[in-house]
Amino acid sequence: MTTLRFTKGHGTENDFVLLFDEGGQTPVTPDRVRFLCDRRAGLGADGVIRAVRAGALDAGAGFAPDTWFMDYWNADGTTSEMCGNGVRVFARFLEREAGVDLAQGLAIGTRAGERTVTSLGGGRYSVGMGAWSLDDEVAVVSAAGLTPPRPAQPVDVGNPHHVVALASEAELADLDLHRAPEVSPRPPEGSNVEFAVALGHDEVDGELRGRVRMRVHERGVGETRSCGTGACAVALAVRSWAGPGAPDVWDIEVPGGEVTVRVEDGRTVLEGPAELIADGDVVLPAAIA
Repeated sequence: MTTLRFTKGHGTENDFVLLFDEGGQTPVTPDRVRFLCDRRAGLGADGVIRAVRAGALDAGAGFAPDTWFMDYWNADGTTSEMCGNGVRVFARFLEREAGVDLAQGLAIGTRAGERTVTSLGGGRYSVGMGAWSLDDEVAVVSAAGLTPPRPAQPVDVGNPHHVVALASEAELADLDLHRAPEVSPRPPEGSNVEFAVALGHDEVDGELRGRVRMRVHERGVGETRSCGTGACAVALAVRSWAGPGAPDVWDIEVPGGEVTVRVEDGRTVLEGPAELIADGDVVLPAAIA
C-alpha cells in the first residue's frame, strides 16, 4: 500500500493538491495526477503542485540546484508552464513546510521561467508574472451559449490565452463552459480562453483602477473558479482595448473572489489571497502506486 502526504489549498477557489518533495523522491505521473484531481474517486482539484528543488528534476535545468521549483500539473495529467493562483498557494505552502521568509520576496523556478513571490501579509501574496505579449493576429472563439462567435485577443503571459470581450454580464452568465470553447486558428498547444466584461474604472486613493468580471476555461482542466494568468491576460487585453490613458491597475472579479493585476514596465504583477485548508494522507490505487 502506497500513501502520499498531501495538503489541499486554493487561491480564489482555484484549488490544488500540494506535495512537499524537496529531494524529488516522490514520482509525479499523469496517472497519479488524474487520480488526485478526480473529484469523485480522488481528492479533487484543478491541479497538482509539487514543491521540489530545481536540481531534482529535468524541468529545473537552468536554475541553481537549490532553487525551489513549482512542479505544476493540470488535472488531466499534463504539465503547464505557469499558474498564477498556484504560485501564491505554493508560496504559502513553502512558508509553512520549509520555513521560507517571503517578506522580501523569493525567486522560484517554473516551466515559464523565474518568478518572484512576495508576502504582503494577511495571507496575501504578489507574484511578478514576467514578460507578456499581445499578438496582432485576432482569433475567433465559439462557445456554447454565445451567438455569434466573437473575436479574441491572443495574449502570452508565459502560457497562452485568448481573451473575448462580452457586451454584458448577462452574456457572461449565459455561457456554458462545460465544453471547451473552439479557437480558430487552433493553437498548436491549446490555450486558456477568458470571457470578460469591463465594469468601468474609478480613482481609489489617488490611483486609477479598472474593474473587470471574467470567466475562464482552462486548458487541460475545464472551467475553473479563478485563473491567475488568465486575470493578467484579461487586464492586458482590456487595457489595450481602452487605449491611451487606461488604468495600469485592474481589479478582476472571478467566480471565486477577486485578484488585482498591475501592469509595470513590460511585466504584470498579480496580487491575491492564498489558503491552505486541509492536510492528510491518501492511499494510491494499486494500479498507479
